[in-house]
Amino acid sequence: MGIVTNQTEIPSAIPAPKLFNVFLLDAHNTFPKILPQAIKSIEIIEGNGGPGSLKKTTFAEGSEVKYIKHKLDLVDKDNFIYNYTAVEGDPWLEGLEKVSYETQIVPSPDGGSISKCTTKYYPKGDSKLDVDKIKEGEQKALGLFKAVEAHVLSNPDAYN
Repeated sequence: MGIVTNQTEIPSAIPAPKLFNVFLLDAHNTFPKILPQAIKSIEIIEGNGGPGSLKKTTFAEGSEVKYIKHKLDLVDKDNFIYNYTAVEGDPWLEGLEKVSYETQIVPSPDGGSISKCTTKYYPKGDSKLDVDKIKEGEQKALGLFKAVEAHVLSNPDAYN
């Protein structure tokens, strides 16, 4: 089986610079504060937070996934681009080598933004990936996005 690619576009009422900061640059601070029931912590375990750094997201007690480690590949603050690769997790999808995320936040005409993400799932060798598990994970990620978005919109001065 080859690489499985998924592209999503998520509109948001949050302006692009703020969305980029809250969801990507400062996620290690904002996500555990906003969603402690889902995310226990996000910590930099190697590097200085820039490209090449390794981050570990630890999920809350009772979550199906205990943790995921991501390697930061690219940060372009001028164009709101943030690319990273998931390289390890517990549990890790069987037959999966890595998952790459290429995200760009673009301003929308209404003053909000659109989060454009291309996700690529790389199987190990000839492994066949469980597409239903992939879809399930993407739905959970969308739920987290919407919960954080709702919190930020209801607290407009908290994340400047």
